[in-house]
Amino acid sequence: MAGKKADELDERVGYYGEHLVLLAQTLGLNTCWVGVSYSKVPGTFVLDEGEKIACYIAIGYGETQGAGHKIKTVEQVSNVSALTPSWFRRGVEAALLAPTAVNQQKFSFEHIGVVNDRHQIRTKRGFSLIGYTKIDLGIAKYHFEIGAGTDDFDWV
Repeated sequence: MAGKKADELDERVGYYGEHLVLLAQTLGLNTCWVGVSYSKVPGTFVLDEGEKIACYIAIGYGETQGAGHKIKTVEQVSNVSALTPSWFRRGVEAALLAPTAVNQQKFSFEHIGVVNDRHQIRTKRGFSLIGYTKIDLGIAKYHFEIGAGTDDFDWV
């Protein structure tokens, strides 16, 4: 996945790339986000001036359906409480099922209140020596929306 260099490019690649990943999965294909481990073979792609490759998504028929991985708790990545709406918890739970670089889950979700009858949700990405936290945040935000729905909140 490539695009014009921009501050928000990596998060958008994660968000919209995960749309493709989940579509492929529903079609019976297997997928894998590929970041650090791909080799850059000359001539396999052409980039225009100011573009960059953010990562690859491998799509095909896998030997297995993947493997489970350890995930953090809802409380470790959010401020969920008895006062937050139930859809917020469902969104965080869905985000925890999302793929992230080396299964680090370096993201968090914060319910910060209600403005004009719209719940306000803030996300943060953590630091990683491996990188890819912006892509991971985009992937996690898409999964949050799948679990929470998009009718009741705005990203801030």
